[in-house]
Amino acid sequence: MGVARTPRGRWIEEGLRALSAGGPEAVRIESLAQALGVSKGGFYGYFGNRGALLTEMLDTWEREVTEGVIERVESGGGDARAKLDRLFTIVASSSDGPVMGTTADLAIRDWARRDEAVAQRLRRADNRRMEYLRSLFGSFCADEDDVEVRCMITFSVRIGTHFIAADHGRHSRAEVMELTRKWLLR
Repeated sequence: MGVARTPRGRWIEEGLRALSAGGPEAVRIESLAQALGVSKGGFYGYFGNRGALLTEMLDTWEREVTEGVIERVESGGGDARAKLDRLFTIVASSSDGPVMGTTADLAIRDWARRDEAVAQRLRRADNRRMEYLRSLFGSFCADEDDVEVRCMITFSVRIGTHFIAADHGRHSRAEVMELTRKWLLR
């Protein structure tokens, strides 16, 4: 009986963890193998080189933050407000995950500032996210400007809340996020 191989997805997930922690420079085959508790030989059974892994990491991230999230939202049915509410819940609950987590998203945004190919992927993913938000908000907001503002606020809150250290007076951050959610869905 042969030795069980570490699944391809584990290498990708560990690569995204390393990216989140230290940027693309931290995605090193030896380090990933060590984190997975395996030899680096198994890596080459899946990937020709580090560049191939980086490409698959970006593919996985892009697919999960766009079509993966949309499929999860749509599978629950309901009207646009119900779908947006589900979307907000999914995004909030995945904020620490290796693929959809905020740190992965922020690491990819940082990487995109230095790599035009990554910037193009990020733009494509962000455009797909905005397109989906427009379809949902547009189903109950007649004013196109209102739709665009709600989309921009939704997206900005998703990214920006992790950079804001401000207190919210008598409210907790969670309370302010819930108030924002209700305001967006009105």
